[in-house]
Amino acid sequence: MDDLTRKIPTHEVTYAQLRDMILFGVLEPGQPVTIQGLIQDLGAGMTPVREAIRRLTAEGALLPQGNRRVAVPKLTAGTLDEVALVRLSVEPRMAELACAQATPEFVARLEALDNEVTEAIRKGDIPAYLESNHAFHFALYEASGAPILLDIARGLWLRFGPSLRAVCARVGSAELPDRHLEALAALRAGDAASVASAIERDIAQGVDQIRAALAAGEI
Repeated sequence: MDDLTRKIPTHEVTYAQLRDMILFGVLEPGQPVTIQGLIQDLGAGMTPVREAIRRLTAEGALLPQGNRRVAVPKLTAGTLDEVALVRLSVEPRMAELACAQATPEFVARLEALDNEVTEAIRKGDIPAYLESNHAFHFALYEASGAPILLDIARGLWLRFGPSLRAVCARVGSAELPDRHLEALAALRAGDAASVASAIERDIAQGVDQIRAALAAGEI
């Protein structure tokens, strides 16, 4: 049986579904949810849901609340500072490394993903923005050939994503972080340092929005 026909194990499907619910802010930070409720939402059995919760708790994306409940942890100012420090170190470096893989076909793929980001912003469709923005970044990062850095970035986005969703709902679509055109122009020019700088500014914009919302007590 080849990779295209091999069935993905149920526990992996359930984990991916719950991870995306956290990553894209379907589960709001601090909002407790019951394990039984997740079983219903995910259409999965108790065992794969419990396994997904165990894995995501170990990754810091969920907190046990007692009484068979879990919650996405609220982002504190201190945690945001830590996440921002590592994101601003790791992700621009992966973007810089990916520049070596910037074939016309690769750039065209990123352009198509960025068109989805732009269309989501135009429509004010925050869920679509979050998903297409994530797809753009990780298509870029996966080309870096740096699997350890990629795993770190994935974990950081699980900490960051839920709060970004909450902030996006407040600031409106016109203010959503998007410096992708700068990154694409640098990729076409083969300018790795400018690719890294564009991604750094993109990340910083989102961090600043969340930091302002935390300071104002909005999240």
